[in-house]
Amino acid sequence: MRIARVFGTVTLSRSHPSFRGARLRLAVPMTLANLQGAEPETDEEVVVWDELGAGDGMLIALSEGAEAAQPFRPEVRPVDAYAAALLDRLDLE
Repeated sequence: MRIARVFGTVTLSRSHPSFRGARLRLAVPMTLANLQGAEPETDEEVVVWDELGAGDGMLIALSEGAEAAQPFRPEVRPVDAYAAALLDRLDLE
């Protein structure tokens, strides 16, 4: 699981029927340096399945790979990344 910052929405004119019920959001995974104030590198954008209502600029906990599809079992959804949590506050020591 990684921490990512949401920065946009994916809009589809046509989509697979299993995509109903959530939004697809764009997020950029954050490194420790990014979380401590350095500018994020925008070379790794991720499309995230969001059922939690994450807004632009919010931090989310991002689950990827096979774990991202686990909340939908036994249904099969073509998803590679899932917003597992909205992060209200992050304390770094």
